[in-house]
Amino acid sequence: MSTETAPVTVAPTTTATADPRADAAARRRRRWLLLFLGGWLAQVAVRLWFDLGQVMPVATPDETGYLFAARVMTGGPDADMSYGTVYRGGYALLLTPAFWISDDPVTVYRIALVVNALISAAMLPLAYVLLRRLQVTRRRSYLFAHVTALLPGTVFYAGFALTDAVLPVIVIGWLLLLHSWLTARDGGARATLCGAGAAFLAAYAYACHTRGVILLLVHVALVAAALAFRWRPWRALPVPGAVLAATAGAGTLLNRWLLPHLYPGGDNDLSGNLARRLTTQDGWGWMLSLGTGQLWYQAVATGGLAAVGLVAVAAAAVRRDTGGRLRALALGVLAIVAGIAFATSGALPDEYRIGNYVYGRYLACITPVLFAVGAAVLLRAPRRALLRASGAAAACTLLAAAVVQWYAGDRLRRYTFTPYDFPETSFLTWDWHAFRLWPATVAGLTLLGLALVATRLPRRGAVLLASLLAAVDLAMVATATERIAQPLVRDFSGYTELTGVKNLRSHTDLAVDWNVPWTIRLSHYYWAWWSDAEVFDARYYRPPARADLVVLNWPRDTAATSTWRGGAPAGWKIVDSRRTPQGDWVAWSRLQAP
Repeated sequence: MSTETAPVTVAPTTTATADPRADAAARRRRRWLLLFLGGWLAQVAVRLWFDLGQVMPVATPDETGYLFAARVMTGGPDADMSYGTVYRGGYALLLTPAFWISDDPVTVYRIALVVNALISAAMLPLAYVLLRRLQVTRRRSYLFAHVTALLPGTVFYAGFALTDAVLPVIVIGWLLLLHSWLTARDGGARATLCGAGAAFLAAYAYACHTRGVILLLVHVALVAAALAFRWRPWRALPVPGAVLAATAGAGTLLNRWLLPHLYPGGDNDLSGNLARRLTTQDGWGWMLSLGTGQLWYQAVATGGLAAVGLVAVAAAAVRRDTGGRLRALALGVLAIVAGIAFATSGALPDEYRIGNYVYGRYLACITPVLFAVGAAVLLRAPRRALLRASGAAAACTLLAAAVVQWYAGDRLRRYTFTPYDFPETSFLTWDWHAFRLWPATVAGLTLLGLALVATRLPRRGAVLLASLLAAVDLAMVATATERIAQPLVRDFSGYTELTGVKNLRSHTDLAVDWNVPWTIRLSHYYWAWWSDAEVFDARYYRPPARADLVVLNWPRDTAATSTWRGGAPAGWKIVDSRRTPQGDWVAWSRLQAP
């Protein structure tokens, strides 16, 4: 008997395996996400490390203006800053959480610097996106995004309660979003979101600082061009337009509301200065020469790369083969550079300081964009084009230096040198006591030459270039912190702290003599944060009746007890006094509460 065995068919087991290419792509995305998260945290840490010694506002009145605005917005007392520059409330809104968390002045200030660091470090991913759109490879974009985020104008000023901590991030974010809106292929949700984001940032910059007015005007002009040339349909306008109008309107209302709280006697009429300069020949000479000095500073402070970037942007604006949308954006960047440089110069009063004629802070908000463009030119341009761009940048830098020398002349030596105005050029000339125009120019162009040599190296040239630029940036910030920021903190603490006043918190009403130097007067407002400080002129008026702490000017060759005109009333005594390079003052207090 035979037994037949039926064949057994084994069905193939189907295992759900993911596509290897999809897995690899997911791993790459996770790796890049971790790189950006780690990089952002590293940038935050760098900023906080340099900020360790910052405990009080020293860039007076700018820092105190923003801190007082935030204090008022959280229900705190007013501060009389009459006849000074108006500091807008947009940036101060970011500082309000500090006043909700603490009422200790030092703690509030440190929290403000943490807020600065978190926002300022966002320059890393934004610079990366800009470099990628300039067709730089991913790895090089990441590398040079770090270098861009380490620029002294981005890092050093993040260590102060200033709009300069956030404006660079706002400007580059606006540019990227507007580029996305202009170049979107359809009018979908992504394009609408980008348009609304760009509109919000332009209007928010307007609410933060007068430099934001330039950004807002350029934004409106570019949107109008997009509609006129039919780059975007009319249906793409309502949402971004509504966001622009709402944000700008809210910012205007906020700033108008702040005026009587901080400037009850009026401001210093910077718009009047600008109008006078625009209507006189001497005014035009002042404005154009000082604006040229600002351009010179950015070129030298970045080792010539910002100048290369500016030349490249100008070339893109005039070349025939440049697309209309890209040409419009290039013209917009040029308008921002020129508008900020010349408008701020026109509004400035003559303060008899060298910083009137060469200054870096105002254009620091657009410098990262120019630096990134310059870096892209060095990394991608053919040899001949690179030499042309670098030669044009060097020539423009030398010409700008010549204009500064011609117009300012010996005022660069005679006028007041303020180290705070020159963190980069002081490092380049290794001199924190005087401004040296031509040595700084030579040092900046030398760095440009070294950068050109590094780019021509066959291997690791980009890494060497990034290392060189990052080392210079960090050295500039480190020396500026050690030789500028920290001495300012020590001096201001010693000059202004009301340390001799026992039970300072129990004094509810502070009155300060108008003749006390304004840097000290505003610092006293800061230390006595709970008081609705009053100002009076002790030459003509007695202190306000309700005051229980009075700070009076202390003339030279005068006894401290003689500072109270006509003699102090019964119950008052001197509780603190200082003679300082900034000015002299005496603090009086009631012995008993009224």
